[in-house]
Amino acid sequence: MNFEGVVLDLDGTVYRGGEPTPGAPEVIGRLRERGCQLLFCSNNPTKGRAAYVDRLAGMGIEATVDEVLSAGTVTTQYLREHHGEDLLYVIGSSGLREQFADADLRTTNDPEAGEVLVVSFYRGFDYDTLTEAYYAGRDGVPFVGSDPDVVIPTEEGMVPGSGAIIGAVAGILERDPDHVLGKPSPEAVEMATDALGVPPNRCLMVGDRLDTDIAFGERAGMTTALVRTGVNDDADVAESDVTPDHVLDSIADVERLFD
Repeated sequence: MNFEGVVLDLDGTVYRGGEPTPGAPEVIGRLRERGCQLLFCSNNPTKGRAAYVDRLAGMGIEATVDEVLSAGTVTTQYLREHHGEDLLYVIGSSGLREQFADADLRTTNDPEAGEVLVVSFYRGFDYDTLTEAYYAGRDGVPFVGSDPDVVIPTEEGMVPGSGAIIGAVAGILERDPDHVLGKPSPEAVEMATDALGVPPNRCLMVGDRLDTDIAFGERAGMTTALVRTGVNDDADVAESDVTPDHVLDSIADVERLFD
């Protein structure tokens, strides 16, 4: 198929740590030459769109702010639409907090004053943080997670992600989050398809995770391709309820899927 739009996951697909995966800059350049609309879509909530543009540029990959969608972007937009006047108690990175501040969302450091509990990736998460999360959410206030990634790929290997922290908070509160944003949430699907402006059945989703990237593509009605450079491999595919349309060694093989 001659795809008109391509959604590219970042961590584990376009790059790992600070280095692009082999062939990524070249393939992305050729996709642009084909006239494809591109969207770089990450479940990392810690950086705003401009930071991703800069990071990609440092790897020789061109992108504009409008071509980037992150879990932070989706979470910020969701909160603006549904909790724009509420006071947020946030367990998350300074980068996520900056995105909220730029969107004029109000936050508090008092867990018992928060009207919404927002939980995300936070390197300082510890027993005291978990205790504060309990105080913030024990009376049943809305509980929102930024993304479901339990582990994330780094140069050193896999490390805990937002989903691990969200799960710990859900355990102490004895209830699931009301919403978890990022891929494969309906909110992320809607924002991605709006950004691309291309019918989903003419789009290709390329990612390294079955439960987020490939599930996202399935939900959106896109063709899906799993790459082996990140989290999941063939053994995972064999055991999963989520089945990619294609399995590739890396992003370098994406052009094989075009007519």
